[in-house]
Amino acid sequence: MSEAALKIDDLQIEGLHCMDCAATIEKTVAKISGVHNVRASFSSGKVKVHYDPVYVGFNDLVSCIEKIGYRVRSEGHKNLQRAPIWKENAFFLVLFSGIALALGLAGKFYFSDPLAFTIGRDITLSTLLFLLAVVLGIGHSTREIGAAIRNFQLSMDTLMSIAIIGAILIGEYVEAASLAFLFSLAELLERFAVERARDSLRELINLTPDNATVKRTGKEATLAASEIEVGEILVIRPGEKVALDGEVVKGVSSVNQAPITGESVPVTKESGDAVYAGTFNNEGYLEIKVTQNSRNTILAKIIHLVEDAESQKAPVERFVEKFARIYTPTVVSLAIVVASVPPLLLEAEFNPWFIKALTLLVIACPCALVISTPVSVVSALTSASRNGVLIKGGVYLEEMSKVKVIAFDKTGTLTRGQIEVTDVMSLNGVSKNEALILAASLEIHSEHPIAKAIVKAARGNQLETVDAFKALPGRGITGNIHGRKHLVGQKEMFEQLNIAFPKQKLERLETQGKTTMLVGTESEVIALIAVSDQIRPEAVKTIENLKSSGKIVVMLTGDNEQTAIAIATKLGVSEYYAGLLPQDKVTKIKELQEKFGKTAMVGDGINDAPALAAASVGIAMGAAGSDSALETSDIALMADNLGKLPYLLALSDKASAVIKENTVAAILIKFSLALGVLPGFVSLVVAVLVGDMGASLGVISNAMRLARFNLRAKD
Repeated sequence: MSEAALKIDDLQIEGLHCMDCAATIEKTVAKISGVHNVRASFSSGKVKVHYDPVYVGFNDLVSCIEKIGYRVRSEGHKNLQRAPIWKENAFFLVLFSGIALALGLAGKFYFSDPLAFTIGRDITLSTLLFLLAVVLGIGHSTREIGAAIRNFQLSMDTLMSIAIIGAILIGEYVEAASLAFLFSLAELLERFAVERARDSLRELINLTPDNATVKRTGKEATLAASEIEVGEILVIRPGEKVALDGEVVKGVSSVNQAPITGESVPVTKESGDAVYAGTFNNEGYLEIKVTQNSRNTILAKIIHLVEDAESQKAPVERFVEKFARIYTPTVVSLAIVVASVPPLLLEAEFNPWFIKALTLLVIACPCALVISTPVSVVSALTSASRNGVLIKGGVYLEEMSKVKVIAFDKTGTLTRGQIEVTDVMSLNGVSKNEALILAASLEIHSEHPIAKAIVKAARGNQLETVDAFKALPGRGITGNIHGRKHLVGQKEMFEQLNIAFPKQKLERLETQGKTTMLVGTESEVIALIAVSDQIRPEAVKTIENLKSSGKIVVMLTGDNEQTAIAIATKLGVSEYYAGLLPQDKVTKIKELQEKFGKTAMVGDGINDAPALAAASVGIAMGAAGSDSALETSDIALMADNLGKLPYLLALSDKASAVIKENTVAAILIKFSLALGVLPGFVSLVVAVLVGDMGASLGVISNAMRLARFNLRAKD
């Protein structure tokens, strides 16, 4: 069956809080006939299923997942708010399991008389209480445990179950009850911690209002945002959020678009300006023509990309998963050896060695190790998205921390990409304003960017009438004003006509990186008008910050050498390459990678697409207004603001440090506990408290610091 004919559903799952849960769901759902692919993400709490609707329906998927103990939530984003932990059934089971354990320990000292005798053992009141603690402790996980066993999965559920059953079989009821209670408590706290880690993603999801006011048949109506169609008119009053992407058709207001672009200062919006879902209208009244439905807004795309980012695994995450696949079977095999070799070959007492083997089984589960990286990545990605930086996966987050060189396209990246008049140098008794009016009167008939800049500079003045207008491609334009022929063009045109001009003044302007046009008559030059693309105000400071952090900064441009020198000097960039075509930029990126190592390319996401693709990390500017920038880049700066680059580098460095801390800590804890088992330093209870619950909560808490990261609060 073709991929196009398959149906794709995203199911929001309650109780999906670890890698073992994700693996259990994937293996169970994959067995259904008609399912072609299934991927469960514990970081987003979702399961994406590709299936053939001819053989399997949506309800079949839901039923299958719920049979193994997970709840499928109804479709929609706004149901993601979690209930308080004390209102969950699991909380009460854990609570009563702990009470039963405490009563059992008390009963062991005060009520030691047997109530019954069976299979060679005394059954006391404390024994019953311990068994009750076991039943309550694993009660909310029985279906997950069954699914893991059926899938032959060495999950935490499976290994803990074996350890608990093993302890009961040898009469260690206190150990069994303690293990069940601590296991269920660890599961509950881990679930709570993972839900807290998802809060930053929920903040994004909850930015968009459920409802919006729309004009229909001349009247206002409040509708669900999902029911509003492209082309309809939204009414946004002061203090309201924008529900859908659109274009202002009426009104003027300042809009806080920090949730999308990370800009701290509100932006003035008026007729023709784009606005985005999730932004906040401050004080004015706006009417907006909808340009995207609720599924295709910029915010919806950001949420989708952040949720899917886990598929782009960082190298360290792939290492951890490979390590876990080796580590767990190795420790389980060691447990089998510990349980069998000393009693059988060395005539050692069975029970103590069997308890040590069970302890190794508990340590064998790499839960804290496996969970450490994805939680760190998701926390960092959601922090970045709140600051107007969209990172498409952990692989790019980690790559960014290794980048040695940052290459910038010039036009539209380091500069605004908008040509402006910078100098008007009048000659031969003509005033600057007169010269500008004459030039603009001719240039208003041209569509060239330089012509538009000159016309814009003359705005507010009454232009002259032009007769006999003529364009000379690549040279300039001519026309009659008040019956006299006037010219505007490059120096080559005036040289061919043998019209003298001040070469030194012209060269001085050109050495500043400015393009200079001459204005004159058939007998003389009356003015020099210089234009240039203006450097972004934040560019100089950004480059200083990047250089101070040890990065090599390079400028790539298609402009001539003279212009490149002038711009590079103003920016403080010592290494630049001029006269580059798009394919030349790709070649240069590859050369930089060979010479220095990892290289990032910063461009506009459209003209620089080949270079962005060739770089180790492609970073697109101004992605909020460009679908192609979101698609072609690895990282997108949602606003046209280079100032986000130092934050991006600091975040990637911090995230890499946290991931390494978590990975090393988890491995050291597991190995230390494993080494302490044989000498008898580590008991079953310690293994659960430190190796499972303690380690998992520790790495999650450390990872969650990334969700609050900014340059002012780096810890």
